[in-house]
Amino acid sequence: MSSARHTLEGVSGSFETLHDLSLARGTLDRAGLRRRDPDLLPLLLKDPLTRILELVEGRAQVLESGRDVALLLRSPQEQDGLRLVVFLGQDQHGTAYLGVVGQAQDASGTAPWRSLREVGVLLSDQDAGMFATVLGLANWHAVHTHCPLCGTATEPDQAGWIRRCPKDGTEHYPRTDPAVIMAVTDAADRLLLARSPKWPQGRLSVLAGFVEPGESLEAAVAREVLEEVGVVVEHVHYLGSQPWPFPSSLMVGFTGRAVDSALHLDQEEIAEAVWVTRQELAQMVAAGSFAISPTVSIARRMIERWYGGPLDSAN
Repeated sequence: MSSARHTLEGVSGSFETLHDLSLARGTLDRAGLRRRDPDLLPLLLKDPLTRILELVEGRAQVLESGRDVALLLRSPQEQDGLRLVVFLGQDQHGTAYLGVVGQAQDASGTAPWRSLREVGVLLSDQDAGMFATVLGLANWHAVHTHCPLCGTATEPDQAGWIRRCPKDGTEHYPRTDPAVIMAVTDAADRLLLARSPKWPQGRLSVLAGFVEPGESLEAAVAREVLEEVGVVVEHVHYLGSQPWPFPSSLMVGFTGRAVDSALHLDQEEIAEAVWVTRQELAQMVAAGSFAISPTVSIARRMIERWYGGPLDSAN
């Protein structure tokens, strides 16, 4: 079965938005209607042309050549049928891709096992999308093992995309928790950076927080900034979004302008917060006193967007 190439060209395509965010541009056709076929996984596991992405403790095997990194995909194996298997989709040639979740003792081979945080920014759009998808689904399956209504152990169904209760027949779907992340600037165009009490000294980033029930994304931005640092923000604008399966978030990026620069920290949530100029941030990077967010994160891209270039070359 073949399909047209699945692309995201034109989505959120304004000059304000961040393009080519890591993990956010998976090109595989998810072919959602095929999940309803109860014979889909057995048939694909018998097809040597099916490509398998194996996940073990959040890591996948990769092929590395300098900065060129690709997922190591294999043909189905007999033991795959005894594991959690999810249908990831198909490419433009009709090749099917499955994610298989193994255990620690399953890790084998000479190719290195890497986490999504380590290699997400180096992978192709298709590979990064597959890795993020299987990781998010594996995390959800691991913690949603019983029916919330009757407590019965649930079973994977629809090619790994739902869990079904065999007692009451209810269907349970993967959870994604939306979170806003915001680059807040003041009238002097200084950027607000903050540190969680759980983070070590020097690790600063832009503010972020989860969206609450009955709340818009923009309202969540305003509430989180006010609660955490006591700053009122206005002119909230969308920047882009990124899957963040650690374990199950969708990070939605925004900019915002502070009405006033006075900071009043919620000490339970924020250990320190500072306004920085571009020159001050460059000096912090050069002195090693600022631990930069990983390149795979939308936080890094948002900070560098404000800064005007890559932070690792700041001087």
